[in-house]
Amino acid sequence: MSKPKVFIDGQEGTTGLQIHDRLAGRGDIELLAIDPDKRKDLTERKKLINAADLVFLCLPDAAAIEAVGLIENSHTRVIDASTAHRTAPGWVYGFPELYKQPAQTIGTARFVANPGCHATGFLSSAAPLVSLNILPSDYPLTCYSLTGYSGGGKKMIAQYEGEKKGEELYSPRIYGTTLKHKHLPEMQKIAGLDAPPVFCPIVDDYYKGMATSILLHNRYLKGQPTAKEISLILAAFYAGQPMVSVAPYQEERQFLAANTFAGSDRLELTVSGHEGQTVITARFDNLGKGASGAAVQNMNLMLGFEETCGLAL
Repeated sequence: MSKPKVFIDGQEGTTGLQIHDRLAGRGDIELLAIDPDKRKDLTERKKLINAADLVFLCLPDAAAIEAVGLIENSHTRVIDASTAHRTAPGWVYGFPELYKQPAQTIGTARFVANPGCHATGFLSSAAPLVSLNILPSDYPLTCYSLTGYSGGGKKMIAQYEGEKKGEELYSPRIYGTTLKHKHLPEMQKIAGLDAPPVFCPIVDDYYKGMATSILLHNRYLKGQPTAKEISLILAAFYAGQPMVSVAPYQEERQFLAANTFAGSDRLELTVSGHEGQTVITARFDNLGKGASGAAVQNMNLMLGFEETCGLAL
């Protein structure tokens, strides 16, 4: 039986490089390569896209839309890592743990939109609670998310690692203060919310790792569960999942480091608080479960491989 042919369109970017690293040593796929001199050649890209069984699109939104338009067959399947198709009709959102049967939902899909990194952290806590009818869909959610600078791509990496690094880059920097971050549409739609959360992203002086938190007043939740009860609810929701887990509940935690899962493709939720208030924090690698690791997980499901194949647990 022939091996599935896989092409990474946009391999030179941070996400594309990370996907390539996870696939390069695998013997169960054939990784198609483009001549470096032709990586922007539309004819060559079109040929490889149509020769592939599965294509990763690691491109800006407009280029990703253009790439999908280059497909001239009925068999090439797509995982789009851009923002372009995350709420688009006909596309399946690629967060396997949110589906009861991901092997059927994602595994049989032709077009899969890979989640955004901040959205992954937000949805891992908010989406289950809404689906279980614990968190009302009209709850005025607030979310903040701390990320390493690799999430900003090559330009931001160069700023933080360059010789002329500005003094302001040594401290956390709040951004997205217009409250119109590009991940908000998927955060609202996939969580099932009536309105998007008030979302505050923060970038800091470390390479990779994320900590995304939502804050809850328990009296506005169905049944008014305590923080400990919410922890148990989420643990039951994710029971048996290899890539997402919930840390055992503790009354007190002094610090949660955002880079704890750097280098891992897993995500861990930590629930803290008391009877009246709860904070839920998702920690993961923004390049792992927040991008390339999630993309490879989706590929595994789509091509019928073990879900965690080639991933760092």
